Amino acid sequence: MAELLQAPATSTSASEPGFAARHIGPNLAEQAAMLAVVGAPSVEALLDEAIPAAIRRRDPLPLPPAEREHDYLARLWTVASKNQVFRSFIGLGYYDTITPAAILRNVFENPGWYTPYTPYQAEIAQGRLESLLNFQTMVKDLTAMDVANASLLDEATAAAEGMALAHRVCPRKDARVFLADRAAFPQTLELLAARAEPLGLQLRVVDVETAEIGPDVFGVLLQSPDANGLVRDLSNVIARAHEGNALAVVASDLLACALITPPGEMGADVVVGSAQRFGVPLGYGGPHAAFFATRDAYVRQMPGRLIGVSVDAHGKTAYRMAIQTREQHIRREKATSNICTAQALLANIAAFYAVHHGPDGLAAIARRVHGQAVALEARLALLGVTQRNADYFDTLCMDVGHVAAVGRIRQAAEAARLNFRYHGTHVGIALDETTEACDLDAIAQVFRTSVRSSTEEGVALATTSTGAATELKLPPILVRTSPFLTHPVFHAHRSESALMRYIRGLERKDIGLDTSMIPLGSCTMKLNAAAEMLPLSWPELARIHPFVPPAQAAGYHQLFAELESALGQITGLPGVSLQPNSGAQGELAGLLVIQAWHRDRGQGTRNIALIPQSAHGTNPASAAMAGMQVVVVACDDNGNIDVVDLERKARQHADRLAALLVTYPSTHGVFEDAIQHICHIVHTNGGQVYMDGANMNAQVGLTSPALIGADVCHINLHKTFSIPHGGGGPGMGPICVAAHLAPYLPGHPVVKTGGAKAIHAVSAAPWGSASILAISYGYIAMLGRDGLRDATAVAILNANYVKARLEPHFPILYTRTTGRVAHEMILDLRPLKAASGIDETDVAKRLMDYGFHAPTVSFPVAGTLMIEPTESEPKAELDRFCDALIAIRAEIQAIVDGTADRQDNVLKHAPHTADAVTADTWTHAYTRQQAAFPLPFVRARKVWPSVARIDNARGDRQLICACPPMSDYE
Repeated sequence: MAELLQAPATSTSASEPGFAARHIGPNLAEQAAMLAVVGAPSVEALLDEAIPAAIRRRDPLPLPPAEREHDYLARLWTVASKNQVFRSFIGLGYYDTITPAAILRNVFENPGWYTPYTPYQAEIAQGRLESLLNFQTMVKDLTAMDVANASLLDEATAAAEGMALAHRVCPRKDARVFLADRAAFPQTLELLAARAEPLGLQLRVVDVETAEIGPDVFGVLLQSPDANGLVRDLSNVIARAHEGNALAVVASDLLACALITPPGEMGADVVVGSAQRFGVPLGYGGPHAAFFATRDAYVRQMPGRLIGVSVDAHGKTAYRMAIQTREQHIRREKATSNICTAQALLANIAAFYAVHHGPDGLAAIARRVHGQAVALEARLALLGVTQRNADYFDTLCMDVGHVAAVGRIRQAAEAARLNFRYHGTHVGIALDETTEACDLDAIAQVFRTSVRSSTEEGVALATTSTGAATELKLPPILVRTSPFLTHPVFHAHRSESALMRYIRGLERKDIGLDTSMIPLGSCTMKLNAAAEMLPLSWPELARIHPFVPPAQAAGYHQLFAELESALGQITGLPGVSLQPNSGAQGELAGLLVIQAWHRDRGQGTRNIALIPQSAHGTNPASAAMAGMQVVVVACDDNGNIDVVDLERKARQHADRLAALLVTYPSTHGVFEDAIQHICHIVHTNGGQVYMDGANMNAQVGLTSPALIGADVCHINLHKTFSIPHGGGGPGMGPICVAAHLAPYLPGHPVVKTGGAKAIHAVSAAPWGSASILAISYGYIAMLGRDGLRDATAVAILNANYVKARLEPHFPILYTRTTGRVAHEMILDLRPLKAASGIDETDVAKRLMDYGFHAPTVSFPVAGTLMIEPTESEPKAELDRFCDALIAIRAEIQAIVDGTADRQDNVLKHAPHTADAVTADTWTHAYTRQQAAFPLPFVRARKVWPSVARIDNARGDRQLICACPPMSDYE
């Protein structure tokens, strides 16, 4: 015990009543008890056995000490107050909005909604799945398309995915040209260029109304309303595209679709956009839920996640993720997309916004916004200012004649704390849900003082007329006449009581970290502390448009600089980009940076990516999207990279080797001893080393990507650095790079960022989902240098404790030669399946009866469970989880011994619902008590799955991905 207390890995920060003591689950006494079970004299001794000595970091992180929660929040308030919350009328896909208080409190700020994981275990995720189905239905209805997915990362990414889909389905395989409307949002054009280049596609930015659509064109991107606010009838352009066997991708606006003719009725094949203005704060760029809708014919080519409807074992309607879900993990380099996440939390907020307002409410908001734009146009016309859009929804394009006038308007606007969009001699003004009569007055006053009016009467009228026009200023062909949101769910929850009960009722169908630990390997489901989350609701962080002048976001930029510095110190890689807004986008960004470096040195032919068999599925998918050729490296019998095979393939491809993609610790949960030698081999043969940062939770403060020899890594801030998973998103995947790669960090077309030789942007906003960076900033600040190291050490202790308790009952697939694992481990269920017929899915479903979410199933090895307890779980919770798995092992043994039936047993019929357990008839050979309350602790904390085991195959055969009729619920 004395040695334990003296160990550097358990500094005094863990024993003080500060943030570290609340974030790290086991206290010092519990750690001592766990070490006794593990068989190590101290945490430090355990770390020596788990981590190779050659890569151990012995010095403390060069970061400040921990801040108390109260002190941190007070300091962050000072930092955030440096942001100036102007009224922004910039538009370009970002608009201020009103988050209904009932949604803000019950969803946005509720751990029951922001802490659950992606709904891979559908039986205990029915609430999120139903809400995401509402989102899909909302998007499908508003766009007038056949099917929509459960969100994508941002609008620009969705447009790029639309381009990729159009290329995949084009019958003319030699067609490689994609036409993009020059009036599309600049960030969208940038993402199209970023994606087209490595795939060998040619992007042409044109006037789509007049451009020729030749036989080399496979698709066109149209935007309506466009960057200037113009709304057009796209039917003729889309018809011309179809005549040439090209697909039409339309970027649109959901609120506009409540008023104007939707793209689907104009013939669009794919419709993309952002759901941000449906109650999701601006947040200086995110996180926001993009949408992607298409025709039934292309549903199996659609990227991202799709929520479908099936039935459970008792015939009850049940929801699940359908068809291509996680397909990049299965198809690897043949995947159609590297997207493995969504923006589920934000999509759910947008869905509840539609449930709250209903079709009439959305239409009323849309009419009000449009009416204000009409009224503002009339007022500015009296000042002699010409409005260029023939038809518009919410955005005016004012031509003030010369650049000097634009300068005067900008100066007057910023003095009045207003932001417009300025381009040439035009001033763009985009109105939104929050616009009031006083805003119109302020805008008119800016123009009155900045431009010469035609008459004094006009000046007087322009300064006194208020309110919104009541008549639509749109031609009949552009006015929507078709109904939308007709499903009862969008009509049944008008009162706040009804809405609150609906939201909380869905929440109770799910398991989040507010219920129990989520032991998912490779996903790091740690505490998302309230003090980290609290600032996200502050207006100083929430109401900043991503394209405001940087001086107005000084607080954000201080936060970025400090976070970049901390991540650089933690990784040992000094160049940092915060732009990628998911881990997979971070992978792609890192690989594009490597390619740019190779090209700049005259070695642009380097396109081979070495990827171990054990790699995350997004690794080969990202490499393929970067235009690389994947060469798979074998693993040995112990799960480690086969160094002989690696060296042979590196030498074989030395003239074309671009990079090795490696996860460390490995996806098998082990610190591989040969990692530095592996990196040396790659460097010797001309390649760079890309380290997937999925397992950084085992590195921070104890080793680093730079120490192992990596040149680039991405960091899943939604894992190691405590951004919550949100039921399937948001995430952030910043990249850290060595100094020689820093000049190539991603730039942005609207706000300057990135290196001197920046690659194209990889996200729509300059700093990705900027607002949630405050979570990781707080995590680092409140843990401080010692707490960060302690957290990593205890993550490794917790994993080895779980291993020690479970290995007498289950084979542990891989360990280091010392017998230690890193922060996660793999249970091999294949021998038990051979003996009993019970597989990993049966165990996963049975864990629900014990009140737990399953570990990661069949990844990275089929027939296994991968467990990661994280540092946040206390000993009591770890023991409860281990007790559950040990009890399940006994249930399996009963089948092996013949005392339980191979088919009619508690595992094959798991999970057990309350309906089943309380039914009048019980036909099973086991008791109701065994089914529902298998251990004493379960009764006190019982979680009832709302549905029994779901029929996945039926759901894929009979694909339903919109809200079913209400009769299905009866």
